[in-house]
Formats: sequence, C-alpha cells, structure tokens
Amino acid sequence: MPADSHPDAPRPGPAPYQDAVRSAAAPQAAAASYADVPAAAAATSFPDASQPAAAPYPDAPRPPGASYAYPSQPGPPPFGEAAQPVPPPYAGGAQPVPPPYAGGAQAAQPSREAGGQHVSGAYANPGQSPQAAPHSSQGPWQNYDPWAGSGSLQQNGAAVDDVARRRRRRGRTLVVGALLIAVVAGGVGGVVGAYLERNGGVGAIELPQTSDGVTGRAPDSVAGIAASALPSVVTLHVSGDSAQGTGTGFVLDERGHILTNNHVVDPAGADGDISVTFSGGETAKATMVGRDTGYDLAVVKVSGVSGLKPLPLGNSEEVQVGDPVVAIGAPFDLANTVTSGIISAKERPITAGGQSGNVSDVSYVDALQTDAPINPGNSGGPLLDGKARVIGINSAIRSAGSGSESDGGQAGSIGLGFAIPINQGKRVAEELINTGKATHPVIGVTLDMDYSGDGARIGERGDGDGSGVTSGGPADRAGMRSGDVITEVDGQRVHSGDELIVKVRAHRPGDRLELTLLRDGRERTVTLTLGSSGGD
Repeated sequence: MPADSHPDAPRPGPAPYQDAVRSAAAPQAAAASYADVPAAAAATSFPDASQPAAAPYPDAPRPPGASYAYPSQPGPPPFGEAAQPVPPPYAGGAQPVPPPYAGGAQAAQPSREAGGQHVSGAYANPGQSPQAAPHSSQGPWQNYDPWAGSGSLQQNGAAVDDVARRRRRRGRTLVVGALLIAVVAGGVGGVVGAYLERNGGVGAIELPQTSDGVTGRAPDSVAGIAASALPSVVTLHVSGDSAQGTGTGFVLDERGHILTNNHVVDPAGADGDISVTFSGGETAKATMVGRDTGYDLAVVKVSGVSGLKPLPLGNSEEVQVGDPVVAIGAPFDLANTVTSGIISAKERPITAGGQSGNVSDVSYVDALQTDAPINPGNSGGPLLDGKARVIGINSAIRSAGSGSESDGGQAGSIGLGFAIPINQGKRVAEELINTGKATHPVIGVTLDMDYSGDGARIGERGDGDGSGVTSGGPADRAGMRSGDVITEVDGQRVHSGDELIVKVRAHRPGDRLELTLLRDGRERTVTLTLGSSGGD
C-alpha cells in the first residue's frame, strides 16, 4: 500500500518513472548525494523522455551561490561545503527535484512503489535532510527560481543591487538633495532680500552727496538779486486799539525812511505801535511820517539804526511785458520770502480798499501786473527787476471768487498780483517825507459813478448842488460840460469812471492831457493842464 507523507498536501499526478526501480533497502537513498549513484543507473534512458538524462559530473567544481546567467544553465541552491550539485530537471519525464519551501514548511512528496519498495519525498524539511548533511552557514534555504534573472540573491530572496544600480540610486539621491538645498536656500534668500529691501539693509545708512563747491551766484539770478536786496527789506508789525496787522517795507535812505502801503500801517491809527524787523533779526520802533489813502502809500521812520542800505529805485516807464521780476516780503508773517515771475501787463487800472464802505478809503492804481506769487503780508514789499532795482510796490491781489482787493485779507495768490509803479511811488514818497502829505492831480469834474455805458460821464450835479464841472477848474477852462462822456485819455481807451481816475492819478499836477469826449453824439478832443488837490 503506498504511503503518503502529508495526507492534506496536494497530490501530484502519477510519477512518470514507471520503469524506474530503486532499492528500498538503503535508508539513505532519499538523502544520498548524486555522487553515490552508479553510473549505469544515472545513465539509464527513459522511454518517455524527450531527451536522455545527463549524468552528473562528480569532479565538476562546485557552483557559486548565484544563479546562472542563462535559463539553460540552472544552478543549485546554496548548500554548505559538503553539498553536491543537484542534477537539473529533465524535460519530458525526468524525475523533478522538489523546490524548497520558505519558512520551513514541509511539502508533500508523492510516494512511489517500485518493486515493492516505498520511496518517500526527497526532503520534507529544507532545513534538515533525513541524513544530517553538513550545510552552509547562510541559513535556511530561500525560494529559489533557477530561471530568475542574473542578479545575486539575498537571504530574503531579493536580488542584490549591482554596482551600476547602486551608483544610479546614489546619483538620484544626490540630485534630490541638491534640489532640496537649492529650494531652501532660495526661500531663505528671498526672505532675507525682502527684509533688506523693506528695512534698507543692515547697519547705519550713509547717503551719497555731491557738491560743486560753488557758493556764489550771478548778480542777475534770482539768488543774486535776493542776496543783494534782502538786507534792505523789513517786516512791519502794527498794532492799535482795535486792530493789528503785518506787512513789508523797504529802506529808502540812510536816514531811516521806509516806504510801505497805507493799509499796512492803518491799524496803528494816530498813536498805535509800529515795530520794524530787519532781515538780520534786529528790531526797531518806527514813527509815522505821512500816508495817503488815494495812493495807498505811507512812509515811516526808524531812529538810532546805523548801517542802513537803501534799495536803488528803477524806472517803471521802461518796464516791458515779459521782463523777469522778483518779489520779497513776509506773506503770512513768513519774513524774507522770495518769489519770482514776470511782468504780465502794464497800466492795469485797479481800485483797492473801501471794504468798510468809505469811498475815501479807495485807492486808484495804474498798476503793474505780475504773476510772481504775492500773498497777505507781501503788501508794501519791493518788486525788483533783473538788476535788483525797485520798479513797483506790491499792493493788491485778485483772489478766486473775489474782486480786486488789498492783500490785507486772507485770500491767497492765484498768480494775479498788482504793484504800484515806482515812478508814482517815488513822487508820493517825496511829498510825504517833505510835507507829510501827497497832492493829487485833478481835472475839476464830478463823475457819475452810476453810469453803465462805455466811458466816464460828467455828472449833472457836483458838490453843494453845483454843476458837475468845477467853475474855473481845468475842465471848465477847456470848455467841458456836464453830460460829456470822456472816452480816451492821451489816446488810451477809458471804459469807466474808475479808469479815468486811475489814468489821471498816474500823472503829476501840471501835466497836460488830451481828452476825447462825446457830446450830443459827436466826438471832439480837448486839451487841459492838470490841477492839484491836497491829499488826505
């Protein structure tokens, strides 16, 4: 009766060795090395085999533990020093060599009877053979596939990396590491760079600076003009019983006379206080010499001050539109402020003052117009030409949303500033210094200020219910009558009564004027000599 070593193991098919006979008397047959098999038995042919079995070569060198490179040359599992090579399996009927089973499990080996002898499986336990043959120190057998690739096997059955593969893996590791380092370094560099950019670097900052070493300026430059004129310009602080103000003035002579606007000193009244501050910071008390509301000019005087430098006076008749100018003053009490611009227009008729409703407070100026910034506090300051000569006295501005007005208010500059021509200022200043009052040229008529037509019309009634033409005055002697409309003065068109007054006051008493007028729709021309009236 055939014996089955493992009843629950899968049973292989009938053994293909029907004609093979083995001796059952030798108990070592299953474990015996193939070197003990007789040559005749090893060379026995098998009728159903496609190829004859090849006898092993006992004197062949032991194969290494690695499998052979080609599938036709399978190698044995790694036995110890005493192990003998295992003959390869034979296709077509040769007895197969049972494969080892990992983990020491015992595989069922088919039983076979040959001549009444029982032959059991070759090795039930790969770790221990029926005869304790010496084995290798490499440990128990692992799964072994003779047809596997050419890589060497580790004890766990995995292929051992060859040198090239290890080098490739090491190279990949180095590349990944380099990339990680680059990413980290880039991030750190970006953070540091952003910090330095926001905070301007580390440590103290020293900014570059250049200098040409030139401190002087050309005399006709704005800086040169300012340097020359500033020592002669003063700031006035005026206070009275109910008002106070700030303005500008400039030195006329070494005796201490200073010219400014009437509306600057007007808050002082008869016994107010006037303080003068020079560009160097020195201060002195000033007294009133004379003033005139019609010309909006005044002269004050400081005493006990030495080293005064008068400003030279130019000729306003020679000024041309477009000439460069420099204005100096104390806008909003900011002393020694210098601005520049050009002459925008000449003979611009303006009226200033009269805000209180007192017509006697109105000034009539045939002004120089400039775009040099003039603001409250500039009043009375000099308007200088390119040679630092005074050509005008800054007096009024036109501000947005208002008419022409004295800059004693708080309106700011919009580039429309007006200055009293210095030729008129010189004459008035001389009269104020010499007599304490100024004279006004007159034609001897009373104007109808309500007339809305073009020109200036002589009124029907004058002072004291008299005629509009003063008896025995310049106009009366020239044959002028009430109701005549004056349209031109010395060939310049006149559009209103204010313009006529401005044109007349631009002259001196005794000057001759040619007037063009309309009477009963007919135009005629008359010539007269200007008379004089006392100033107030």
